[in-house]
Amino acid sequence: MLFLFLVGYMQVTKNEKNGKAAENETIVENDTTVENASDETESSDKTESSDKTESAEKEESEEKTEELKSEESVSPEQAYIDSVIESMTLHEKVCQMILPSFATLSGVKKATVSGDITKQALENYPVCGIIYDASNFESEEQTKQMLSDVKEFSKIPLILTLDEEGGRVARLMPKFSDALIGPMFMYKSQGTETAYNNAAIIAANIKNYGFNMDMAPVADVWSNSANKVIGDRAYSDDYNEAAELVSAAVSGFHSGKVACTLKHFPGHGDTLEDSHYGAAYVGKTLDELREGEFLPFKAGIDAGADAVMIGHLIVSDISDEPALFSKEIVTDILRGELGFEGVVITDSLQMKAMTDYYGEDEVAVRAIEAGCDILLMPNDIGVTAGAIEKAIEDGRLSEERINESVRRILRLKYSF
Repeated sequence: MLFLFLVGYMQVTKNEKNGKAAENETIVENDTTVENASDETESSDKTESSDKTESAEKEESEEKTEELKSEESVSPEQAYIDSVIESMTLHEKVCQMILPSFATLSGVKKATVSGDITKQALENYPVCGIIYDASNFESEEQTKQMLSDVKEFSKIPLILTLDEEGGRVARLMPKFSDALIGPMFMYKSQGTETAYNNAAIIAANIKNYGFNMDMAPVADVWSNSANKVIGDRAYSDDYNEAAELVSAAVSGFHSGKVACTLKHFPGHGDTLEDSHYGAAYVGKTLDELREGEFLPFKAGIDAGADAVMIGHLIVSDISDEPALFSKEIVTDILRGELGFEGVVITDSLQMKAMTDYYGEDEVAVRAIEAGCDILLMPNDIGVTAGAIEKAIEDGRLSEERINESVRRILRLKYSF
């Protein structure tokens, strides 16, 4: 019995020991589990923190990349335009919208020298450029020197231009060049190659003297034989043929590194009157103009024409006032419908179609309201600039509207 008791006691003791051992193993295992869990939590915290850091660094890197891309996306042209506009006073911006004759700027009729008077005038009124005529040219050397000198007087490059169409409207080449170009109409049967070559010859000649822009080609169509103001200045009496020739001429001017100007929108070839001497009327409907007069302008625009001149023409179907006052013609049709993004220039403000009916100050403001960028040949630069500045002060014009035009003008200058 004792033996059996001892055996039983030993077995129970053994079982208790085994149970305690198992319990201890469980406790150790649980401790290890807790410890492992703690390590995992710490590791998780570290990973999360690391992920957050990497995410922040990635986000910062992406932002820097976007900034670099943004900087790279700004072209040298745009960077130039932005920097110039930021540096300009309001007065300087306003003056950039004025393109006077050399006589008006200098106060000297038939001026032939760019001297102290011209320098002072440009300091007072830093206009966008100067248009010259035959009275300013005495010799080749004098002409080159005159243009070279005036460039030194302006911190912003100048548009130096003239009317050099060929034929009866030629200011420079008849004086100094053997390569005389006749009226454009006489070449119409010779096709686009001749139209291109004639423009290239004109461009090369005027560029040689320092000019960077021409007030040509004429995009009007000589559709009315009684019309004398345009006549043989037109490339053709057929709308489609004129479109092809004008397009070629634009390319020709550009081959000679000279900016060009389509004129006289919305079309002066079917008028009986001459806007140099009074009001001129276009009797066609807008749809008729789309089918005819607009075609050469559209072709020239598509070819990359730099500027379009607005004629002092009253399109009765649209307005009873000249085109340069019509937002529908300048902004809605020329820019919107025909897609022109370049510089819009008025015809000379010294013409009687303007001076006989409108005050100089009102002409300037209304033309800008309609969408014009450059006021060509005002009689008084001070009056014109003052009228624009007052309109801004009164809230009639905004500085941003002025900036729009200045941007276009600077873009043109940057290209040439």
